[in-house]
Amino acid sequence: MSSSSTTSVHVMALDGLVNVNSLFTMAVFVGLSFATPGQRSLENRTSCDAGINVAKELLVFEVVSFSFFLFSSLVAQGLKLAINLLNSKDVKEALHANINLKVLRFGMLGSAFGSVMGCVFLVLSMVNMIQIRLGMLSCGSKSAVHAVAALVVLVMTALLVYISTVVYAFLH
Repeated sequence: MSSSSTTSVHVMALDGLVNVNSLFTMAVFVGLSFATPGQRSLENRTSCDAGINVAKELLVFEVVSFSFFLFSSLVAQGLKLAINLLNSKDVKEALHANINLKVLRFGMLGSAFGSVMGCVFLVLSMVNMIQIRLGMLSCGSKSAVHAVAALVVLVMTALLVYISTVVYAFLH
């Protein structure tokens, strides 16, 4: 089963996914700059300062997040390459190709999975960054609790919308 009528839409979707992953990858590297051991939080109590384990977790979550975003981008770029290499002989239709729709759909699903997992690990790393800068959640730092709550609610809501859209597109 192949079709050339929708591949231009797929290419645009893959371009968008790669662009968003690039933005998230920049956020990963910004987060890495906050992983310095012994950093004092903005809370005035030393008991609220994050320990070395929080900084280590931040680094691990950032690396895993980066890995998922890279995976997602490489799968998307591979699909775009396949579409471009299989394109029609007509130069005017460079974005249309006869490609197996099952391969395309599963590739796009894999790329979306990588983006979702990258976002989950980016949120986990942001929680650790918030704890390093604003104080540990366990000590009841109100600023840290509010920041983490806003981050988790907003990002998880957006991920639910994204996942729902991907599943709907995959099934239809």
